[in-house]
Amino acid sequence: MGKRELTVDAKIENLNQVLAFLDRRLDELECSMRAKMQIELALEEIFVNVSSYAYNRVGSASQESGKVSISVEDTKDPLSVAVTIIDRGIPFNPLTQQDPDVSLPAEDRRVGGLGIYMVKKSMDHVRYEFKDGQNILTFRKDL
Repeated sequence: MGKRELTVDAKIENLNQVLAFLDRRLDELECSMRAKMQIELALEEIFVNVSSYAYNRVGSASQESGKVSISVEDTKDPLSVAVTIIDRGIPFNPLTQQDPDVSLPAEDRRVGGLGIYMVKKSMDHVRYEFKDGQNILTFRKDL
């Protein structure tokens, strides 16, 4: 059991590196294909959002980029994987956003929120905190 960490520039072009990092750890844990796909999708959603919005100030002409750290930690009892994403971007708690009304046709729904909704529904636990100037989002999937 252990924890692995990766820090990259918060740029969408680093997504493949981030997912490869996650996949190596999930393969070591012999994670089921279903759980692996859910965890990958959750990390992809959060990483893309951080890369797209965390460091880009509204009204700013610059495309400032910062770092994002991803840690993958497994526990034994119960066997689970926790993924933590940390950035120093704009403080933002995605868990306080209103869930989309998935009973409506896609064209009638408001834009945004579907990705974090999928994360909340597919993971066993999701937590956010803003601490020491950092956005810290952790999600856990029981295996």
